[in-house]
Amino acid sequence: MTRLILASQSPARTKLLTEAGIEHEVLVSDVDEDAVQAKYGVTDAHDTALLLARAKAEAVAALPESDGALVIGCDSVFEFDGESHGKPYTADVARERMLRMSGSQGILHTGHWLVDCRDTAAEADEDDAEHGTPEGTGATVGAVSSAEVHFAQMNENEIDAYIATGEPLHCAGSFTIDGLGGAFIRKVDGDPHAVVGLSISTLRDLLGHANVPITDLWQAGNA
Repeated sequence: MTRLILASQSPARTKLLTEAGIEHEVLVSDVDEDAVQAKYGVTDAHDTALLLARAKAEAVAALPESDGALVIGCDSVFEFDGESHGKPYTADVARERMLRMSGSQGILHTGHWLVDCRDTAAEADEDDAEHGTPEGTGATVGAVSSAEVHFAQMNENEIDAYIATGEPLHCAGSFTIDGLGGAFIRKVDGDPHAVVGLSISTLRDLLGHANVPITDLWQAGNA
């Protein structure tokens, strides 16, 4: 069976894959996001999301545990008023952002990067050949899924109460759609899964480059 490894510690992403019936493992990268951005100097939110997704996928793909598997890395960046917003980390930053976002809209970009770590025909030795043709393609491909998020008017008490839960501090853009923050989102134009942090349809497209139908990853009970 084809193995899929999610190179992310995000509970929302692994929950999304699980609810979509997709078998996967989790292996977290130790990528320093600030260092990666400093190295490449990427400021555009769309490109930053793809760059960080690639860095995470390639870091995990380099680990011995990933041999014979497909690795998917993801990263989300929120674009608002021409600025790129990652995780706020502090209550003050989250509050300032949410006050500006109230009644407005921005674009959530989620980058995806897939690395095929399965042996290819060129890598196979004579012993491998005896056990069948290698399935690896050597694919390393990425794509970005974006969605415009429209926020309801939020008063200061609501914002403070939301921040007090701790939920928005570790989310790109200081909000979630699949948690408490969903109460403050009026509508989404685009793939809602991209706002959660992983587009299932984009994953399907990337798997196609590795010649793997997404149905091959469905859990036995859902197949």
